[in-house]
Amino acid sequence: MKKLLSIIAGLFILIGQASAQQDAQYSQYMFNGIYINPAYAGYKEVLNVHSFYRSQWTGITGAPKSMSLAVDAIANGGNVGLALQVASDKLGAQNNLSIYGNYAYRIRMNSDGTSRLALGLGIGMVQLGIDGSLLNPNDPEPFQPVGVQSTIVPDARAGIYYADDKFYAGFSVDNLIAQYVNIDRYAFIPQPKPHYYLTAGMLVPLTQDFQIKPSFLLKDDRGGPTSLDINAFLLIKDAIWIGGSYRTGVKLYDKSYLQKDLTPRNSAVAAIQIFPSERIRIGYGYDFSIGPLQGYSGGTHEISVAFSFIKPGVRMLTPRLF
Repeated sequence: MKKLLSIIAGLFILIGQASAQQDAQYSQYMFNGIYINPAYAGYKEVLNVHSFYRSQWTGITGAPKSMSLAVDAIANGGNVGLALQVASDKLGAQNNLSIYGNYAYRIRMNSDGTSRLALGLGIGMVQLGIDGSLLNPNDPEPFQPVGVQSTIVPDARAGIYYADDKFYAGFSVDNLIAQYVNIDRYAFIPQPKPHYYLTAGMLVPLTQDFQIKPSFLLKDDRGGPTSLDINAFLLIKDAIWIGGSYRTGVKLYDKSYLQKDLTPRNSAVAAIQIFPSERIRIGYGYDFSIGPLQGYSGGTHEISVAFSFIKPGVRMLTPRLF
């Protein structure tokens, strides 16, 4: 029975993705905004390497698995941010690879440069693919692929990002070019759709050793339900972040084409980030399904590792932990 439910759920996931390509979802994005906004490039103001691995909905056949690697740094005295981002996202028979080069022009808003407004642009390519051998429906569709189909499309993303030593906010959109590339000849490869991200957060000192960071992320693709993340993390002695998130659906505007009885509940997240040294940070997040997958999924595991190339005796500018 468990195996049967896994197969049914896996097929449900695949069918749900057939009409609209969804970007990979990360739960620790608030600690490295480059994954949702190219204007974040150079924000940490040092050469920084960051990686994610995410295994979603463990126990369900065809569940998403995502990996990514990002390298970013500053140039021109901190007025320019540069980032390279590579990602792999696998969902059932679908497998996407992407690479983006990101550029951010960082405008000083005060004399010491701790407050900046950044305008970002990312240019890259996305390989969209599907493995027909992993499709095993009872009633095959016409022209269903029996092998691997793939295509490479150009793409672009853009964003704006503001940050000072206590507050940050950003807006971005991706799939600016890929959405217009005709891939109709690949009937089973979903057409990329633009995703819009609006985020903001702040760092609130509680005592000398404790600070709290509330934030939110609003995500919409003008197709599926709008998603809202509400996050709160506690920083303890500049050494540990601990906290969580609640992800739910919200109705911003009319989407009458959606199924009427969709539940807004999605997941709750518990996460921790530790700093073994000033240069290294390691994070772990666990997503608890609280929607329709509750009871069928073993939850979601997400690991992040980052290394900052800081010169001895030089500290990162605040807020270095956003």
